[in-house]
Amino acid sequence: MTDKATLADLEAIHNQLGRIPRDVHAIAHRCPCGKPDVVQTPPRLSDGTPFPTFYYATCPRLTGAISTLESSGMMAQMQDRLAIDHELAGEYRAAHDDYLAARAALGIDVPEVAGISAGGMPDRVKCLHSLIAHSLGAGLGVNPLGDEALAALPDWWKVNPCE
Repeated sequence: MTDKATLADLEAIHNQLGRIPRDVHAIAHRCPCGKPDVVQTPPRLSDGTPFPTFYYATCPRLTGAISTLESSGMMAQMQDRLAIDHELAGEYRAAHDDYLAARAALGIDVPEVAGISAGGMPDRVKCLHSLIAHSLGAGLGVNPLGDEALAALPDWWKVNPCE
């Protein structure tokens, strides 16, 4: 699901980030409260900076829950499994390819980020924020490790719901 960001969306993202959002291309996912929680960002920002992170989590409740999950050791466990589970490694590589294809669909060629996705894909696990944002933005069944991490999160939107 993607939709164009409205002025209200951009204001919500500004409040979430505590700064003016940069170059939001679209809303990739909405929290159950209806506010954006993952955006799509073009691979080159308007100031010319290359930016490989296509799916970007904006909701502070979501990112806080992900940070807690990262500190639990989950990434190291995933990395260990990735090294020995060839089926998982293949699915993770396919997630990397999906990420690149979704970003390329914008039609913006940025040689500096060619072949670079996010979160350590396709060979490492280094950022659950990116992997979960990919799962939320692309939908379940695309990124196996993002889906796994997402399933381990609490219902971030239920505690201190968005205003």
